[in-house]
Amino acid sequence: MKYNCDMISDLLPLYIDKACSKSSAEAVEQHLSECPACAGVLEDMRKCDTTIDKAIAKERTEVISKQAKFFKRRTAIAGSIIGAIFAIPILVCLIVNIAAGAGLTWFFIVLAAMLIPASLIVVPLMVPENRFLWAVGSFTASLLLLFAVCSIYSHGSWFFIASSAVLFGLSIPLMPFVVNCKPVAKLLGNNKALVVVGTYTLTYALMMTCIGVKVGTLSYFRAALAYSLPFLLFMWAMFALIRYPKWNGLLKAASCILAASLIFFFNDTIVYLLLGSGLHFPAFDTSLTTTDSLNSVICWSVLVLGALTAAVFAVFGFIRLAKKDKKETSK
Repeated sequence: MKYNCDMISDLLPLYIDKACSKSSAEAVEQHLSECPACAGVLEDMRKCDTTIDKAIAKERTEVISKQAKFFKRRTAIAGSIIGAIFAIPILVCLIVNIAAGAGLTWFFIVLAAMLIPASLIVVPLMVPENRFLWAVGSFTASLLLLFAVCSIYSHGSWFFIASSAVLFGLSIPLMPFVVNCKPVAKLLGNNKALVVVGTYTLTYALMMTCIGVKVGTLSYFRAALAYSLPFLLFMWAMFALIRYPKWNGLLKAASCILAASLIFFFNDTIVYLLLGSGLHFPAFDTSLTTTDSLNSVICWSVLVLGALTAAVFAVFGFIRLAKKDKKETSK
């Protein structure tokens, strides 16, 4: 044997951790192939390391579990204390209402109002996971409850209009975050963007329907559809062109710019058609003497500039696509 056992024993810890040089590792392996005693020492050291690693991992898991339970208890206590603080004005209002002989009129309004901050502070502290999802759900429910209580006690008929408007307004900033929460994202899979756009459309349609029911005229629904359809077409066109075609980014940008330009150009055409005023296309009038001529110049300018910009993006997109195909062919 080229190396003695004492030297190899000194190198074994470095060899196990793969911290020695290549030549040292080769020397150790050569010696181990010839020396059963050192090979047995190596096996014992590996078993010992495995046992130690398991013990460390178990201890780490226990420490993390204990800390998690500790913080859960602390947050639950904090949530209970804050909830008790929120209960003070509710209790005071109940006592005052009863003492004044006013029944429970303002009590329910105060109760519903205090549920709103509680949903944003207490609920996230009390639930173990998916705090954002629980906070959004409880906040929305408490806000709608407050609208219902105020509407009942004020004898108003505005509950559905206000609630539908709030749902539409909340869905715009919150839905992209809601669909990315773990349970929702797991349920939706690759349809998260579709659900977001669909929610925008449904909540907007609900709001416009509630307003129409309040107005009570068929002409409102016709006008609402006429003025809303171009914007809904724009939203769905952008979503479909970005989400579904298997094009590169430049080609998608070109298609989106061209689609947006066309929708803007034909916006008045769609409105006039749905209002029953017949077909109306932007005239090429550059006199700029009337509002219609100014509008037509804007429409034509947007269409021409949009088409040219889309053509530029498309050219670069096809060049990139050709380069990619060339690389794949050469491979």
